[in-house]
Amino acid sequence: MTIESLLTASAVLDRLVNAGAREVFFCPGSRSAPFVYAAAAVDGTDLRTHVRLDERSAAFHALGAAKATGRPAVVVTTSGTAVGNLMPAAMEADHAEVPLILLTADRPPELRGTGANQTTRQDGIFGSHVRAVVDVVIDPALDPHQITAQVHRAMEPVLAALNDDGARVPGPVHINVALREPLQPALDDAQAGDTQDSDMQDSDMQAAGRNQATTTAVWAPVPVNPSAAVPVAATDLAQTQLSQNRQFSQNGEGHRDPGTYRTVILAGDGAGEAARHLAETLGLPLMAEPSSNARCGTHAIGPYRLLLDTPLGVQIERVLLMGRPTLSRPVGALLARPHVQTAAWQPRAVAWYDEGRRRETVVRTLSEVLDFTGRPPQDWLDAWQRLGAVAQTAINQELDPHLQEHEHAVPAGAAASAREVIPVSNVIPGPVVAREVWAACRRDGSPLVAGSSNPIRDLDLCADPGPAPGRAGQDHQVTVMANRGLAGIDGTVATAAGAALATGQPMRALMGDVTFLHDAGSLTHLVHETQPDLQIVVLDDRGGGIFNTLEHGSLGEQAQWAHTVERFFGTEPAVQIPTLCAAYGVPVQAVTTVEDLHRALEQPPAGVSVVVVAASRAGLRFTNARIKQAVTRAAADLP
Repeated sequence: MTIESLLTASAVLDRLVNAGAREVFFCPGSRSAPFVYAAAAVDGTDLRTHVRLDERSAAFHALGAAKATGRPAVVVTTSGTAVGNLMPAAMEADHAEVPLILLTADRPPELRGTGANQTTRQDGIFGSHVRAVVDVVIDPALDPHQITAQVHRAMEPVLAALNDDGARVPGPVHINVALREPLQPALDDAQAGDTQDSDMQDSDMQAAGRNQATTTAVWAPVPVNPSAAVPVAATDLAQTQLSQNRQFSQNGEGHRDPGTYRTVILAGDGAGEAARHLAETLGLPLMAEPSSNARCGTHAIGPYRLLLDTPLGVQIERVLLMGRPTLSRPVGALLARPHVQTAAWQPRAVAWYDEGRRRETVVRTLSEVLDFTGRPPQDWLDAWQRLGAVAQTAINQELDPHLQEHEHAVPAGAAASAREVIPVSNVIPGPVVAREVWAACRRDGSPLVAGSSNPIRDLDLCADPGPAPGRAGQDHQVTVMANRGLAGIDGTVATAAGAALATGQPMRALMGDVTFLHDAGSLTHLVHETQPDLQIVVLDDRGGGIFNTLEHGSLGEQAQWAHTVERFFGTEPAVQIPTLCAAYGVPVQAVTTVEDLHRALEQPPAGVSVVVVAASRAGLRFTNARIKQAVTRAAADLP
C-alpha cells in the first residue's frame, strides 16, 4: 500500500510543475518532509530545489525567482510559526502581482484544535493577500488513484488563479496540505529501529489501529504542459496593443485628431517597454522610474523629478500614467495638480489600488490613450530633452569635484553630527554609487535589483538613460527589479539571490546597510548551496539615511531632538559588515574611493560577493538640496 503523505505530496508537486513552477525553496521541518522526498527524486529535471534555513528568507528567494522569470515559484514550509514567516513576502507579492506559491504542510483535521504540537489555524492565514487558497485534506480510506484525483480536484482553484490569461490579476496563492504519518519512505525492517517524531506522533491523537502504509510512493510527473501560462502583466497587454495596431504611427494615422496638449508619460514600477515605445511613437517626454524598465532612449528624461517645478514643468497639462509610481513626492504633487488631467493606461485591473480610490481616469484601449494624449506642441519634446541634458550635466558636475568637504554644504547652526568634516576621498556619496553601479550594468548587461529607501531614489536621480561608456560601443538596457509592491526593505538580499538563481544571469544588487543587515541571514546558504552570480553593493552610511532626507532630519538638527532622532531613526548598527560577510564565508571588498569602486565593478558578477562602500549620513539633506539648487540654476540659464 502506498504511503498516503508521499503520494499526496507528489500529486501536489506534479500539478505545480505542470502549471509552470520550476524553482522550489525548502525550509527544514518534519511535517513538510513528504515534499522533500518527492522533490529530491526529480531534482534538476522537472524542477530545481534550493534549501534555506529561514522561512522568511526562503519566501523572498521564491519571490525573486518568480519576479525575474514571470513563472510561479514555490516556497515549502512545515507547520506552525514557520507559516507565519511567509507573510511579508505574501504581502509584497500581492501588491506587486508576483505569482508566488506558498506551500505549507499542516496537521490532519483530527489534530487541529486539540493542542497538538505545532498546530494552528493555517487555512486562510494570509487573508486577502492571496488570490486563492485551498486546504488539501485527503480521505485516508482512498486508494492511490483516488488520492491523486482528489488532490487534483482540490487544487483547481489555485491552478485557475495561476493560469493567468490577462483577465486575472497575478499574485500569490496558498496551498495548505494536511499530511498524516508516516512522513518518510519506509525503511527496511533491519534499519527501522525505534523512531520518534520530535513534534508529536499522529498516533498519539488519532484513532488506534489506523493502518500505516509501508510502501514508498514514487513520483512520475505527467508531461510538463508547454503552454503553462506565464502571468501577463498589464503593461504586456499594452505592448500587445501597440504591436498589433498596424495603423498606429507618430502622425496618428487611422485615428481622429483629439487636439494638442502638453502631455508627458509617467512610467512607474513595472511599466515595461510599452511606455518607452509609446513615448517614442507619440513624440512625448518620458519620465521613467528605474524599476519601470522603460528608462532608456532619447525620450527618457533622467532627472525628471527635479524639473517638475521649473517653468517647463509647470506647463504640463496632461499625464499618462503607466505602471505604479512609488518613489517621489514631486511626482505625487504633479499627479495632484488641479489643472493637470491624468489618466492611467491599464488594459486590465491591477492589484496595487482599489477601484475608485485614485484620481486618474482609467483607459484600457489604445484608442482611448490616443484621445487622451493628443498631439504635443512642435517643440515640446525638444524642450524637455534640452532641459534634461543640462540638468544631468549639472548633477554630474556637482557630484564629481574632488577634495571637497561635506561641511561646506551645511548651514551654520546645524547639528554637530551634520557639521562633521569628512573628506570626499574617504566616503562616496550615494548618488555617485548609484551612477557607477548603473553604468557598470549598462556595460556588461547585468540586471540590477534595487533596494528601497535611498538607493533606488539615487538611481532615479543619477541613472542616465542615454548611452553609457563601454567596451567596443556596448550599451545595454538595464533591467531593474525592486520590491515596490509595499516598498519595504525586507528580503532584498533573498529577492536578488532568487532572481539570479532562477534566471542564471549574473546580477547586481544595490542596497543600504540597514536593508542588507535586515536580510543578512539570507547569506547563509548562498555559498554552499547552488551559488548564484550575484554582486551585492552595500552603501554603508551607518544607519537609516533615508530619515535624514525627511522631516525627521530637520528635527535632528535641533538640540532637543538630536538624540531621539538618532536613536530611533538613525539606528547606527554596531556590526561591521565586512566582518559579518566573512563569518558567512562570502567574499567581501571594502572601498572608499570612486577609483576602488570602478575596479570592483569592472567585471560582470561571478559567484557571490559583497562590495561595501563607505558613505556618511552627515550632510545628506544638504547634499540633496545642493543638487537641486544646481539643477534649478542650470534650468534658469537655459535659453
